[in-house]
Amino acid sequence: MKFSERLQQKLRPIWRQNHDHPFVQELGNGTLAKEKFRFYMIQDYLYLIEYSKLFALGAVKAADLGTMGKFAALLHATLHDEMALHRSYAARFGISEDELEEAEPSPITLAYTHYMLHEAQNGSLAELVAALLPCMWGYWEIGKELNAIPGAAEHELYGEWIRMYSSPEYGELAGWCIDLLDTLAAGKTEAELAKLETIFLNTTRFEYMFWDMSYHGQMWP
Repeated sequence: MKFSERLQQKLRPIWRQNHDHPFVQELGNGTLAKEKFRFYMIQDYLYLIEYSKLFALGAVKAADLGTMGKFAALLHATLHDEMALHRSYAARFGISEDELEEAEPSPITLAYTHYMLHEAQNGSLAELVAALLPCMWGYWEIGKELNAIPGAAEHELYGEWIRMYSSPEYGELAGWCIDLLDTLAAGKTEAELAKLETIFLNTTRFEYMFWDMSYHGQMWP
């Protein structure tokens, strides 16, 4: 069994809670309140700034030029394609450039990004990939699932989001990260695999907390 298959099998109940969260479900059926998505886009913009650093660190920790180049491509795609989508949505939702750039991260955004960067900086490339993968893999799976809902990909507000994360191009990047984790996990001891599993579990939990934070507009108490 590949390590990614082990993760899927063991963590599926938690994984499904992300898919079934009201934010995701309402995004897919087009009933999500605009203010909830607006809050999410601002926080996700801040998240992506920190998330991009994981790809830069991946290039640093890579052992070959091919892997370095792929992480560089992921960094470029995140900084330009994903963040361009966020800036486009910001304009559509009346979020000024100043508001976007001066926004403060929520406690969940801070905790999530700091945890990933901590594991990435202090661990090997395997720990880094285990930390970043639930976001990429989860968004790809959610994107495909929502894209299967009739009319969801054409929704005037949320269709563009669904089309991006269900696209073959995004799926190719996510698939490469999945394959890389399987390659890096091969031959590791059970103790080493358990550590990778814990990191993957924690960032999967953070994914749920990020959806929940966005749905309820949670900042500092």
